[in-house]
Amino acid sequence: MPTAVSLFSGCGGSDFGLHNSGFDILMANDILPYAKEVYKFNLPNTDFKLCNVADIKKFPQADLLVGCYPCQGFSQGGVRDPNRKINYLYREFGRALKMIKPKAFVVENVSGMQRGDFEHLLNNQIILFRLAGYKVKWSILNAADYGVAQERKRILIVGIRSDIETEYQFPEPIYKKENYLTQRDLISDLPFWPDGEFCTQDFHWYYLSRDRRRTWDEPAKTIVSNMRHMPLHPSSPKLIKVGPDKWKFTSDMPARRLSYREAALLQGFGSNFIFPDTVSLTMKYKVIGNAVPPPLFHSVVSNLKDLW
Repeated sequence: MPTAVSLFSGCGGSDFGLHNSGFDILMANDILPYAKEVYKFNLPNTDFKLCNVADIKKFPQADLLVGCYPCQGFSQGGVRDPNRKINYLYREFGRALKMIKPKAFVVENVSGMQRGDFEHLLNNQIILFRLAGYKVKWSILNAADYGVAQERKRILIVGIRSDIETEYQFPEPIYKKENYLTQRDLISDLPFWPDGEFCTQDFHWYYLSRDRRRTWDEPAKTIVSNMRHMPLHPSSPKLIKVGPDKWKFTSDMPARRLSYREAALLQGFGSNFIFPDTVSLTMKYKVIGNAVPPPLFHSVVSNLKDLW
Protein backbone atom coordinates (compact mmCIF):
# COMPACT_ATOMS: atom_id res chain seq x y z
CA MET A 1 0.00 0.00 0.00
CA PRO A 2 1.53 3.38 -0.98
CA THR A 3 1.90 5.94 1.82
CA ALA A 4 1.16 9.65 1.97
CA VAL A 5 1.64 12.72 4.15
CA SER A 6 -0.97 15.47 3.89
CA LEU A 7 -0.52 19.12 4.86
CA PHE A 8 -3.20 21.82 5.06
CA SER A 9 -5.58 18.85 5.01
CA GLY A 10 -8.82 20.56 6.03
CA CYS A 11 -11.66 18.16 6.75
CA GLY A 12 -10.21 15.54 4.40
CA GLY A 13 -11.39 16.12 0.83
CA SER A 14 -8.00 15.46 -0.76
CA ASP A 15 -7.27 12.66 1.69
CA PHE A 16 -10.61 10.94 1.12
CA GLY A 17 -9.57 10.91 -2.55
CA LEU A 18 -6.23 9.40 -1.51
CA HIS A 19 -7.99 6.84 0.66
CA ASN A 20 -10.18 5.84 -2.29
CA SER A 21 -6.98 5.45 -4.35
CA GLY A 22 -5.59 2.89 -1.89
CA PHE A 23 -3.21 5.11 0.13
CA ASP A 24 -2.24 4.72 3.76
CA ILE A 25 -2.23 8.34 4.99
CA LEU A 26 0.39 8.44 7.72
CA MET A 27 -0.07 12.02 8.85
CA ALA A 28 -2.41 14.95 8.22
CA ASN A 29 -2.36 18.52 9.50
CA ASP A 30 -4.56 21.57 9.88
CA ILE A 31 -5.18 24.40 12.35
CA LEU A 32 -8.99 24.17 12.52
CA PRO A 33 -10.27 21.99 15.39
CA TYR A 34 -13.50 21.17 13.54
CA ALA A 35 -11.52 20.11 10.45
CA LYS A 36 -9.73 17.58 12.65
CA GLU A 37 -13.00 16.41 14.18
CA VAL A 38 -14.56 15.74 10.76
CA TYR A 39 -11.37 14.14 9.49
CA LYS A 40 -11.04 11.73 12.44
CA PHE A 41 -14.69 10.67 12.18
CA ASN A 42 -14.11 9.60 8.58
CA LEU A 43 -10.41 8.66 8.45
CA PRO A 44 -9.72 7.54 12.03
CA ASN A 45 -6.42 5.76 11.40
CA THR A 46 -4.46 8.85 10.30
CA ASP A 47 -2.25 10.70 12.78
CA PHE A 48 -3.79 14.19 12.60
CA LYS A 49 -1.66 17.02 13.98
CA LEU A 50 -3.74 20.04 15.00
CA CYS A 51 -1.19 22.84 14.81
CA ASN A 52 0.54 25.39 12.63
CA VAL A 53 2.53 23.46 10.03
CA ALA A 54 5.58 25.55 10.95
CA ASP A 55 5.56 23.84 14.35
CA ILE A 56 6.00 20.38 12.81
CA LYS A 57 9.71 19.64 12.92
CA LYS A 58 9.68 16.05 11.69
CA PHE A 59 7.59 14.30 9.04
CA PRO A 60 7.12 10.57 8.37
CA GLN A 61 8.80 9.17 5.28
CA ALA A 62 6.19 8.61 2.58
CA ASP A 63 5.76 7.93 -1.13
CA LEU A 64 3.57 10.98 -1.73
CA LEU A 65 3.24 14.46 -0.21
CA VAL A 66 0.02 16.40 -0.81
CA GLY A 67 -0.97 19.90 0.20
CA CYS A 68 -3.79 22.37 -0.31
CA TYR A 69 -2.43 25.48 1.36
CA PRO A 70 -4.93 28.28 2.03
CA CYS A 71 -6.10 30.27 -0.96
CA GLN A 72 -7.72 33.41 0.50
CA GLY A 73 -5.06 35.64 -1.03
CA PHE A 74 -5.64 34.26 -4.55
CA SER A 75 -9.37 33.57 -4.50
CA GLN A 76 -11.90 35.46 -6.59
CA GLY A 77 -14.08 35.37 -3.48
CA GLY A 78 -11.30 36.66 -1.22
CA VAL A 79 -9.41 39.89 -0.83
CA ARG A 80 -7.06 39.13 -3.75
CA ASP A 81 -4.02 40.75 -2.15
CA PRO A 82 -0.73 39.33 -3.50
CA ASN A 83 1.19 40.60 -0.47
CA ARG A 84 -0.72 38.68 2.22
CA LYS A 85 1.46 36.39 4.36
CA ILE A 86 -1.00 33.55 3.79
CA ASN A 87 0.10 33.49 0.14
CA TYR A 88 3.54 32.24 1.18
CA LEU A 89 2.60 29.07 3.05
CA TYR A 90 3.88 27.14 0.04
CA ARG A 91 7.33 27.62 1.60
CA GLU A 92 6.30 25.33 4.46
CA PHE A 93 5.20 22.77 1.90
CA GLY A 94 8.60 23.15 0.22
CA ARG A 95 10.31 22.57 3.58
CA ALA A 96 8.40 19.32 4.07
CA LEU A 97 9.16 18.28 0.49
CA LYS A 98 12.91 18.64 1.08
CA MET A 99 12.72 16.67 4.32
CA ILE A 100 10.52 13.80 3.12
CA LYS A 101 11.83 13.52 -0.46
CA PRO A 102 8.76 11.56 -1.61
CA LYS A 103 8.53 10.01 -5.04
CA ALA A 104 5.90 12.61 -5.98
CA PHE A 105 3.81 15.49 -4.68
CA VAL A 106 0.44 17.03 -5.54
CA VAL A 107 -0.70 20.57 -4.72
CA GLU A 108 -4.21 21.97 -5.24
CA ASN A 109 -5.22 25.62 -5.19
CA VAL A 110 -7.60 28.11 -6.78
CA SER A 111 -7.20 28.86 -10.48
CA GLY A 112 -6.75 32.57 -9.71
CA MET A 113 -3.18 31.79 -8.73
CA GLN A 114 -2.15 31.97 -12.39
CA ARG A 115 -3.63 35.43 -13.03
CA GLY A 116 -2.00 38.86 -13.19
CA ASP A 117 -0.63 39.94 -9.84
CA PHE A 118 -0.33 36.35 -8.59
CA GLU A 119 1.59 34.83 -11.49
CA HIS A 120 4.94 35.48 -9.81
CA LEU A 121 3.76 33.48 -6.78
CA LEU A 122 2.93 30.50 -8.98
CA ASN A 123 6.30 30.78 -10.70
CA ASN A 124 8.05 31.03 -7.33
CA GLN A 125 6.41 27.78 -6.21
CA ILE A 126 7.41 25.95 -9.36
CA ILE A 127 11.01 27.17 -9.00
CA LEU A 128 11.07 26.13 -5.33
CA PHE A 129 9.80 22.65 -6.15
CA ARG A 130 12.24 22.22 -9.04
CA LEU A 131 15.15 23.29 -6.84
CA ALA A 132 14.01 20.63 -4.35
CA GLY A 133 14.65 18.05 -7.07
CA TYR A 134 11.32 17.57 -8.85
CA LYS A 135 10.02 17.64 -12.41
CA VAL A 136 6.98 19.89 -12.13
CA LYS A 137 3.84 20.28 -14.24
CA TRP A 138 0.67 22.25 -13.60
CA SER A 139 -2.76 22.47 -15.17
CA ILE A 140 -6.19 23.93 -14.48
CA LEU A 141 -8.82 21.22 -14.16
CA ASN A 142 -12.59 21.47 -13.86
CA ALA A 143 -13.97 19.14 -11.19
CA ALA A 144 -17.10 18.58 -13.32
CA ASP A 145 -14.90 16.74 -15.85
CA TYR A 146 -14.05 14.15 -13.19
CA GLY A 147 -17.40 13.18 -11.73
CA VAL A 148 -18.20 16.14 -9.46
CA ALA A 149 -21.63 17.76 -9.89
CA GLN A 150 -20.15 21.23 -9.66
CA GLU A 151 -18.34 23.70 -11.91
CA ARG A 152 -15.09 24.14 -9.99
CA LYS A 153 -11.85 25.07 -11.72
CA ARG A 154 -8.69 24.51 -9.72
CA ILE A 155 -4.97 24.55 -10.37
CA LEU A 156 -3.16 21.27 -9.76
CA ILE A 157 0.63 21.17 -9.47
CA VAL A 158 2.25 17.74 -9.71
CA GLY A 159 5.91 16.88 -9.27
CA ILE A 160 7.85 13.65 -9.73
CA ARG A 161 11.31 13.27 -8.21
CA SER A 162 13.99 13.95 -10.81
CA ASP A 163 15.71 10.57 -10.39
CA ILE A 164 12.51 8.77 -11.48
CA GLU A 165 12.12 8.44 -15.26
CA THR A 166 8.32 8.58 -15.35
CA GLU A 167 6.72 11.69 -16.86
CA TYR A 168 3.41 12.75 -15.35
CA GLN A 169 0.36 13.24 -17.56
CA PHE A 170 -2.76 14.92 -16.23
CA PRO A 171 -5.89 12.74 -16.49
CA GLU A 172 -8.14 13.11 -19.50
CA PRO A 173 -11.69 14.25 -18.66
CA ILE A 174 -13.99 11.39 -17.69
CA TYR A 175 -17.19 13.33 -18.39
CA LYS A 176 -18.11 15.68 -21.22
CA LYS A 177 -20.31 18.72 -20.73
CA GLU A 178 -23.36 17.01 -22.18
CA ASN A 179 -23.21 14.21 -19.58
CA TYR A 180 -21.91 16.00 -16.49
CA LEU A 181 -23.35 14.85 -13.20
CA THR A 182 -26.10 17.27 -12.20
CA GLN A 183 -27.71 18.59 -9.06
CA ARG A 184 -30.66 16.31 -9.79
CA ASP A 185 -28.32 13.30 -9.69
CA LEU A 186 -26.92 14.22 -6.29
CA ILE A 187 -29.49 16.09 -4.19
CA SER A 188 -32.98 15.65 -5.62
CA ASP A 189 -33.88 13.00 -3.03
CA LEU A 190 -33.13 15.28 -0.07
CA PRO A 191 -35.79 17.34 1.76
CA PHE A 192 -36.38 20.69 0.05
CA TRP A 193 -36.49 22.63 3.33
CA PRO A 194 -34.11 20.91 5.76
CA ASP A 195 -34.54 22.70 9.09
CA GLY A 196 -31.32 24.16 10.47
CA GLU A 197 -29.15 23.02 7.57
CA PHE A 198 -29.07 26.11 5.35
CA CYS A 199 -28.24 29.79 5.72
CA THR A 200 -31.38 31.88 6.26
CA GLN A 201 -29.76 35.33 6.12
CA ASP A 202 -31.15 37.87 3.66
CA PHE A 203 -29.96 37.97 0.06
CA HIS A 204 -27.91 41.17 0.33
CA TRP A 205 -26.91 43.41 -2.59
CA TYR A 206 -23.58 41.66 -3.12
CA TYR A 207 -25.28 38.26 -3.31
CA LEU A 208 -27.61 39.63 -5.98
CA SER A 209 -24.76 41.17 -7.98
CA ARG A 210 -24.48 37.96 -10.02
CA ASP A 211 -26.48 34.90 -11.03
CA ARG A 212 -26.24 32.41 -8.15
CA ARG A 213 -28.56 29.73 -9.57
CA ARG A 214 -28.18 26.63 -11.71
CA THR A 215 -31.03 24.37 -12.79
CA TRP A 216 -31.66 20.82 -11.62
CA ASP A 217 -30.14 19.46 -14.83
CA GLU A 218 -26.85 21.35 -14.53
CA PRO A 219 -23.88 20.99 -12.19
CA ALA A 220 -23.91 23.46 -9.31
CA LYS A 221 -22.01 26.70 -9.35
CA THR A 222 -18.79 26.64 -7.31
CA ILE A 223 -19.34 25.69 -3.68
CA VAL A 224 -17.77 28.38 -1.49
CA SER A 225 -16.77 28.54 2.17
CA ASN A 226 -18.83 31.61 3.12
CA MET A 227 -22.38 30.48 3.79
CA ARG A 228 -23.87 33.85 2.79
CA HIS A 229 -22.40 33.39 -0.70
CA MET A 230 -23.48 29.76 -1.15
CA PRO A 231 -25.24 29.11 -4.52
CA LEU A 232 -29.01 28.91 -4.69
CA HIS A 233 -30.89 25.65 -4.45
CA PRO A 234 -32.24 24.74 -7.93
CA SER A 235 -35.85 24.90 -6.70
CA SER A 236 -35.39 28.66 -6.19
CA PRO A 237 -36.87 31.07 -8.77
CA LYS A 238 -34.72 32.13 -11.70
CA LEU A 239 -32.67 35.31 -11.51
CA ILE A 240 -32.64 37.89 -14.30
CA LYS A 241 -30.19 40.72 -14.85
CA VAL A 242 -31.74 44.17 -14.35
CA GLY A 243 -28.63 46.35 -14.36
CA PRO A 244 -24.85 46.38 -14.01
CA ASP A 245 -24.04 43.86 -11.28
CA LYS A 246 -27.69 43.67 -10.32
CA TRP A 247 -30.00 40.64 -10.52
CA LYS A 248 -33.46 39.94 -9.16
CA PHE A 249 -35.77 36.96 -8.75
CA THR A 250 -38.41 36.45 -11.44
CA SER A 251 -41.09 35.55 -8.89
CA ASP A 252 -41.91 35.72 -5.19
CA MET A 253 -41.68 31.94 -4.82
CA PRO A 254 -39.50 30.80 -1.89
CA ALA A 255 -35.75 30.84 -2.48
CA ARG A 256 -32.90 29.47 -0.41
CA ARG A 257 -29.22 28.68 -0.55
CA LEU A 258 -27.88 25.13 -0.76
CA SER A 259 -27.69 23.41 2.62
CA TYR A 260 -24.36 22.29 4.05
CA ARG A 261 -25.34 18.65 3.41
CA GLU A 262 -26.20 19.40 -0.24
CA ALA A 263 -22.93 21.32 -0.59
CA ALA A 264 -20.99 18.33 0.72
CA LEU A 265 -22.64 15.98 -1.77
CA LEU A 266 -21.98 18.42 -4.61
CA GLN A 267 -18.33 18.56 -3.52
CA GLY A 268 -18.10 14.80 -4.02
CA PHE A 269 -18.29 13.65 -0.40
CA GLY A 270 -20.41 10.54 -0.27
CA SER A 271 -23.64 10.29 1.70
CA ASN A 272 -21.81 8.28 4.39
CA PHE A 273 -19.30 11.07 5.11
CA ILE A 274 -19.99 12.43 8.60
CA PHE A 275 -20.05 16.09 9.68
CA PRO A 276 -20.55 16.05 13.47
CA ASP A 277 -23.16 18.43 14.92
CA THR A 278 -20.77 20.07 17.35
CA VAL A 279 -20.24 23.47 15.72
CA SER A 280 -22.08 26.34 14.11
CA LEU A 281 -23.57 26.12 10.65
CA THR A 282 -20.98 28.70 9.57
CA MET A 283 -18.12 26.33 10.40
CA LYS A 284 -19.73 23.39 8.60
CA TYR A 285 -20.03 25.45 5.44
CA LYS A 286 -16.45 26.66 5.88
CA VAL A 287 -14.75 23.26 5.99
CA ILE A 288 -16.92 21.93 3.14
CA GLY A 289 -16.31 24.94 0.88
CA ASN A 290 -12.56 24.85 1.52
CA ALA A 291 -12.28 21.16 0.71
CA VAL A 292 -10.88 19.52 -2.40
CA PRO A 293 -13.50 17.41 -4.23
CA PRO A 294 -12.40 13.82 -3.52
CA PRO A 295 -13.17 12.51 -7.05
CA LEU A 296 -10.98 15.20 -8.62
CA PHE A 297 -8.04 14.39 -6.35
CA HIS A 298 -8.55 10.68 -6.90
CA SER A 299 -8.29 11.18 -10.68
CA VAL A 300 -5.09 13.24 -10.41
CA VAL A 301 -3.40 10.79 -8.05
CA SER A 302 -4.48 7.76 -10.07
CA ASN A 303 -2.22 8.92 -12.90
CA LEU A 304 0.76 8.40 -10.57
CA LYS A 305 0.00 4.71 -10.08
CA ASP A 306 3.11 3.56 -11.99
CA LEU A 307 5.29 4.94 -9.17
CA TRP A 308 4.09 2.62 -6.43
